[in-house]
Amino acid sequence: MSAVAAGPLGGVKVLEVQGLGPGPFCGMILSDFGADVVRVERVENVTSETPPSAAVDVLSRGRRSVGVNLKSDEGVALVLKMVEQADVLIEGFRPGVMERLGLGPDVCLARNPRLVYGRVTGYGQEGPWASYAGHDINYIALSGALWSIGRDGEAPVPPLTYVGDFGGGGMFLALGVCAALTERAASGRGQVVDAAMIDGSATLNAFLYGMRAAGLWGEERGNNLLDTGTPYYEAYETADGKWIAVGAMEPKFFANLVAALGLDFDPSDQADEQTWTGLRADLAATFITRARDEWCKVLESAEACFAPVLSPWEAPNHPHHVARETFTESFGVVQPSPAPRFGRTPARIAGPPPQPGEHTETVLTEWGVAPEEIFRLKATGDVA
Repeated sequence: MSAVAAGPLGGVKVLEVQGLGPGPFCGMILSDFGADVVRVERVENVTSETPPSAAVDVLSRGRRSVGVNLKSDEGVALVLKMVEQADVLIEGFRPGVMERLGLGPDVCLARNPRLVYGRVTGYGQEGPWASYAGHDINYIALSGALWSIGRDGEAPVPPLTYVGDFGGGGMFLALGVCAALTERAASGRGQVVDAAMIDGSATLNAFLYGMRAAGLWGEERGNNLLDTGTPYYEAYETADGKWIAVGAMEPKFFANLVAALGLDFDPSDQADEQTWTGLRADLAATFITRARDEWCKVLESAEACFAPVLSPWEAPNHPHHVARETFTESFGVVQPSPAPRFGRTPARIAGPPPQPGEHTETVLTEWGVAPEEIFRLKATGDVA
């Protein structure tokens, strides 16, 4: 793996203090964009038996890994020496942890005023809940995002960890880091990026506030335009136990859907809520008569805003994804290709996930640590 690779972030040096979920997701994005991302791994992760999953951990792709004892003075001093050369540091601990380690933003920015110090937490760095433990479901519950996901009369449905950890957390951290790097090009100064999953997931909900203000979104879940409240924005089961997703909101697309399915329904009645119960039943009764892929053949040329509901394991084989190379196989694992796409400085997968501490000697040598010093630090257990 090249330390400096092609991509819009080529030449940017990132230290990722090893964590879970949103931090690694951010690190993956920055690596895909061309940054040289070095993960600072706990020495116990290096010296213990490495779990088999480490070799196929897609979120860890494209990194190099060094093992450092962050609980020793020598280990912390080593990281601070690396901070002096880094462009970015990202971490995902609870508030105060990095400060207690001696690696908080004040210390790091004093060493390197150009450093972009990125932090991602659930509840943010301050506020009454800042120190509370939690997971994705808790953060998006507090932000209001979870409430909106689910059907009428049923409980909210946790959307895996897409909305909090990844969309509202790691993605916003990556965006914040890129924005701070852009600002630094003009000011010459780094800064702290505080990415809280409650903030990010609340921002993902922004469109609902506008729709509510316009009188287009009601109080009850599952009774609105995009939350299965309408029969023309819904998923319907097919004869083979699979599903078709319908999103025919606009009148012309809805009319095309009605025509393609051969429904006895006047498209001009689309907005009449009194017809929705019957329309939903008719759509369900129609879709259940054929297999999913048969319906695809019927609807593909109809401009009816439909799609087959593909599992993550089916999606890579869809002809559209194959043509666009949306997915790739790397280090023996089928996975999403880097996104978005750049016309001049393409993103890429820089390499497989590292084993903890796999690159300790190589990276430290590159970052100016003398071989005899590396030998001494390994002997004392400060690096591994």
